[in-house]
Amino acid sequence: MEFYEEFFENAKGKSLSELLRLRTELSKKYKLKGLPDLIRLFSHANNEQRRDLKDIKIKPMRSLSGVTPIAIMTKPGKCPEQARCVYCPGGLKSFFGNVPKSYTGNEPASMRAKRNEYDAVLQIFNRLENYVLLNHDIGKCDVIIMGGTFTNFSKQYKDEFVADIYFAFNKFSELFFETSLEKSFHGERKTRVEINFEKFYKFFELGMDFRSPERIEKVKENVLHLKKENLNLEKEQLKNESSNVRCIGLTIETRPDCCSLKQCNEMLEYGVTRVELGIQSVYDSQLKKVKRGHLNKESIEAIKRLKNLGFKINLHYMLGLPSWTIKKDISGLKKLFFDERYRPDMLKIYPCLVMPGTELYEDYKNKKFKPMKLNDAAGVISEFKRDVPRYVRIMRIQRDISKGIIDGVNKTNLRQYVNALMLKKKIKCKCIRCREIKNCDISNYNLNVLEYNASCGKEFFISIDANDKIIGFCRLRFVNESLRKEITLDSGIIRELHVYGKSVKLGEKGEIQHHGFGKMLVKKAEEICLKHNKKKILVISGIGVKGYYKKLGYDYDGVYMSKAVIILK
Repeated sequence: MEFYEEFFENAKGKSLSELLRLRTELSKKYKLKGLPDLIRLFSHANNEQRRDLKDIKIKPMRSLSGVTPIAIMTKPGKCPEQARCVYCPGGLKSFFGNVPKSYTGNEPASMRAKRNEYDAVLQIFNRLENYVLLNHDIGKCDVIIMGGTFTNFSKQYKDEFVADIYFAFNKFSELFFETSLEKSFHGERKTRVEINFEKFYKFFELGMDFRSPERIEKVKENVLHLKKENLNLEKEQLKNESSNVRCIGLTIETRPDCCSLKQCNEMLEYGVTRVELGIQSVYDSQLKKVKRGHLNKESIEAIKRLKNLGFKINLHYMLGLPSWTIKKDISGLKKLFFDERYRPDMLKIYPCLVMPGTELYEDYKNKKFKPMKLNDAAGVISEFKRDVPRYVRIMRIQRDISKGIIDGVNKTNLRQYVNALMLKKKIKCKCIRCREIKNCDISNYNLNVLEYNASCGKEFFISIDANDKIIGFCRLRFVNESLRKEITLDSGIIRELHVYGKSVKLGEKGEIQHHGFGKMLVKKAEEICLKHNKKKILVISGIGVKGYYKKLGYDYDGVYMSKAVIILK
């Protein structure tokens, strides 16, 4: 223990690089067998020591987009009957065992989910524990439910799984956060909300070897002891609105043919704000060859329905499907944006992989399929990035699969190859991810509005930009059909509001967050609605953000928040 005592005695005021040097020096001094990793080091800090180290973020990129991402998985299940995708690994009784559909069980999220028995409460407590130890703020969490087609699970399973998500955040807040009063430099009394690390230390058994199976099992027992049956979803959601750990966004994965109006309304009741939609291709011939179970007609209808209900849309698109050519794949990607029936807000691109246990593997062995390789994939993506519009965010360009690939793009750093190729070709990508402000200067900025047609409606991409870097943005839509009583043809709907910069505690100011940029974007959206004679402006709001919109004059309107435009006049 002398090692840890001396480390924290000398840690105050040091940068991350200085802490790493200190760790190396003390490890040599105390003749440790290896360097303790930082998460293990930080697990030995008490409340006062953690306050000294509060500005040190381990793996800071994880919360640099303004929120803390949490990926959890549903249990392994079946796909809809019509889905017979020839390339898809995983599922029940698959080559990889019982794992979630389209996963191998070797991905970090898969292994974490399996270790936590695919239980939502266990998974969320596990992620929050790690984020606290990494010194990240956990006040604003963006949750994605992975593991296949969520809408295909039974109603009872979905109800319980989602209720458990909100319960986990609320319970974590209740257990570990404490409020105290302290005097500021000017003598004013100020409320401070922080984690009681002594309680945290005890609950997560941090006195034991951090990675030991015994500690992991003991923590699981502690968490499962908290669980309750027959939770009331609405009560947990209401409680989460004022929790210290809030769910500010909820994402589910589904297919175009599992996205009916009834299923979409169910998503809204759960508090879903973003839908990841696997369209995979814009070519019906490819969709038929891979036995996808739907065609582009269903994709286009689902995209329009989701937008008209206010959801953000992240399309999944695959390169290198059977009958692929470089020209065909570049054209397919570009069609997503020149054809206004698509025009997603976000995009994940996945090169098709040959995986064991799949029908595609049999075609590969019989020389009926030749997969796309690394250089071709990098070439296609780099050419596509040449013409990417400013309103889209390219979330991923590769699956997180590192083991078990038979053939295809088998390197996990495809993005680096794409970036190198773009540099060589002098291509500059304008997507949101490539323009995020991160830690850049924000002294000079402009408010811009990009207007475009999409899915039979009108979209307004309102952004605050500084030297071609994006500080924040708002997506406003005028719908072309009324699918719910809250949404009329003379209303506008804010589908997304996002301000970048590292995530900070609720109510505190960071370098970028909580400086009025969000309010500025909402005000511009309201002005646009007023100019176009709209009577009402709605917001699809994450459960944990409803309080923010209340402060801006919005009120509950079914599953949405809204404000009458006449008030603006």
